[in-house]
Amino acid sequence: MLFSAKAEYACLAVLELAARYGDTRPVRLTDIADKHGIPQRFLVQILLQLKGAGLIASTRGAAGGYQLAKSPERISIQDVVGVIDPRDRPARARRDGKLAKINSMPSTSGVSTVRNVWKEIELAQRVILERTTFAELVQRTEAQQDHVYQI
Repeated sequence: MLFSAKAEYACLAVLELAARYGDTRPVRLTDIADKHGIPQRFLVQILLQLKGAGLIASTRGAAGGYQLAKSPERISIQDVVGVIDPRDRPARARRDGKLAKINSMPSTSGVSTVRNVWKEIELAQRVILERTTFAELVQRTEAQQDHVYQI
């Protein structure tokens, strides 16, 4: 499974909110957009989707912005990606007819073997996405920053 730019932007936005979790001040949209190079118009739509899913909360007004609706330990990458790129959405291959061609291939042991590998890859990916929380990503980011400063 490839991830869309929208899913990556959503993960970056949630990571930014996770890094500031516990701060009483909401994070402004412009701060997230500027720090991570996300177009603001695009980010607004992403944040609305995440808010609708109950992952983030917003506060209106001059001092308003966004915060996580629950702790970073309780939000996985799969939670975010699942909102932005739901699995039930048709794959690109289905839209352009390529999947029909692939499924009409003769069923050989080679085809079966390759398809089993794809299934293994999807399972491994799903496990990683479900297991990796934004609390862990914050720790990884901080460790990476510490490493950069030590060089």
